[in-house]
Amino acid sequence: MKNVGGTDRAVRIIIGIALLSLFFVLPDYWKLSGLIALPLLITGLSQRCGINKLLGRNTCRIR
Repeated sequence: MKNVGGTDRAVRIIIGIALLSLFFVLPDYWKLSGLIALPLLITGLSQRCGINKLLGRNTCRIR
């Protein structure tokens, strides 16, 4: 069941791409901070978020 939609999805993808770019810009072990982007991108693209499900939130209008 999808629970990420609209603005929430767009924000997750945009922030995910911005953070992923840090992986290519930052030196040495700081590159790991760019990997924070992966959960944002995965939840934005799949439109499913486990934390939203646990909290009972649903930002997707289509059910």
